[in-house]
Amino acid sequence: MSVQLLRRLFTVDECYKMLEVGILTENERLEIIRGEIIKMSPISPPHAACVKRLNELFFLRLAKTVTAGIQDSVRLNDNSEPQPDISLLQRRPDFYDTQHPQPENVFLLIEVSDTTIKYDREIKVPLYAENNIVEVWLVNLTEKCLEVYRQPTGNGYEIVQTFQRGETVTIQALPDVTFTVDEILGN
Repeated sequence: MSVQLLRRLFTVDECYKMLEVGILTENERLEIIRGEIIKMSPISPPHAACVKRLNELFFLRLAKTVTAGIQDSVRLNDNSEPQPDISLLQRRPDFYDTQHPQPENVFLLIEVSDTTIKYDREIKVPLYAENNIVEVWLVNLTEKCLEVYRQPTGNGYEIVQTFQRGETVTIQALPDVTFTVDEILGN
């Protein structure tokens, strides 16, 4: 016989109130996914290096075209505010000073994965699709490839492609700018 536990889910606004009163602290690496407060995994050196590499690539090629967020929150809905490793956003003069970006502001979200690949594939990517994030890249450090998800539906992404070393990829919203998988993964 299985036991069903009742869970108390939270809204994003309730989490911010917990932060204001000190129940949660800014030093904790947390994100809210489907109403659950999730403690994020520690960042390994290869993961951190990949995020830095992507940041530099985007800065050099897309400066003044997009706003790049590095491990910043994106508010998907009232009960989910993940922190993707990279977010490429529509430029705004206020740099999102008054609110976190929302799905309609996003060109691309990137998750860099080594120890969290199953979680990112099975939880975060479907969540992004449900919330109409037009494109997601999953940098798979373990298998040394890039998974690209496009055309979101309520059931996932219609187009899923895997790119290997030696191949090139473009961002759907910015097709004139090309990246190689080797540049993304590094040596």
